[in-house]
Amino acid sequence: MARKPPSPRLFRFALVPMALAMGEGRDDRNGTVRRRRGQKGPTLADVAREAGVSAMTASRAVNGGEGVLPETRERVLAAVAALGYVPNLAARSLAGGKPCRIALLHSNPSAAYLSEFLMGSMAEADASDAQLVVEHCREGEDPAALVARLAQHRIDAVLLPPPLCDDSALLAAIAAAALPAARIATGQPLAGTIAITIDDEAAAHAMTARLIAQGHRRVGFIAGNPNQTASTLRRAGYERALAEAGIAPDPALVRQGDFTYRSGLVAAEGLLAESQPPSAIFASNDDMAAAAVAVAHRLGLAVPGKVAICGFDDTALATTIWPELTTIRQPVADMARIATARLVGKVRGRRSEEPDHVRLPFTLVSRGSG
Repeated sequence: MARKPPSPRLFRFALVPMALAMGEGRDDRNGTVRRRRGQKGPTLADVAREAGVSAMTASRAVNGGEGVLPETRERVLAAVAALGYVPNLAARSLAGGKPCRIALLHSNPSAAYLSEFLMGSMAEADASDAQLVVEHCREGEDPAALVARLAQHRIDAVLLPPPLCDDSALLAAIAAAALPAARIATGQPLAGTIAITIDDEAAAHAMTARLIAQGHRRVGFIAGNPNQTASTLRRAGYERALAEAGIAPDPALVRQGDFTYRSGLVAAEGLLAESQPPSAIFASNDDMAAAAVAVAHRLGLAVPGKVAICGFDDTALATTIWPELTTIRQPVADMARIATARLVGKVRGRRSEEPDHVRLPFTLVSRGSG
């Protein structure tokens, strides 16, 4: 007898611990939970005070607004969780619309990337009074069965972060079901779907050119999983920068990764074991770059003195290792937020003059690793 597939896990940013929902709050004297008689609950001003920011900044962070630094947004969201702040959904319902259930499908091996993505999509779902259903896609799962399961749970639209954004079979099944879809970080925007991207080729070119300008002539490269079009674009940017500097490509300086920390370890070990190892390594994401830093430390190689190491994405991982990573900041949370907002608009029938395909700017962030 076939097992019934597990139900998707439902995430609502407004969910709070039961004690807080019952009108209890944190005692500022000892951090315990206490009941606040006659008080409806923490306010946005309380959140701002807890996070050490202005009320305006707290509002923008909670509602997925622009102009908030990632670390500031993370601090505000932590304050929201700590205090049990619940936005005023009653006020929102006056200007709301039909119920909206959006599925975030994921199979990305990077927990750091997924965390950034969740931060943006959850914040926007809350701001739009929409429900976000998070569903893990298992390897080899039949796309038609997956889409049927989404229909069973009355899903109205689908968020597709990489690598699912480039899964042609899944895209075909979603299109056949007439589900609005938003693809994030895809290298191939398609008609009929929302696409939120950055210029991966230009970003990789910028990082490689920076390393060359520092005097590096042997620049190693750890490629991303070939199941993502962004991987091809990042390698193309690396190779273009080499060509423009008159540096012949050396196959020995390129290793295949798959965006996981483990693949970064294997790739970096191979690069640094070469008879003429690279003086710099550019990895296609922060997980693999962090692994390369770990390998360099184990071999007693100073970073960046003996080998410079750079990454891509600027996830939280980039600033939790030593030295902190020089990396490309891909605004993952903002990409997820914009994609979620566009899907809610489509589901609720709002007319928009904005293009379906949006390219956001990237930033080269210089830190201690290279």
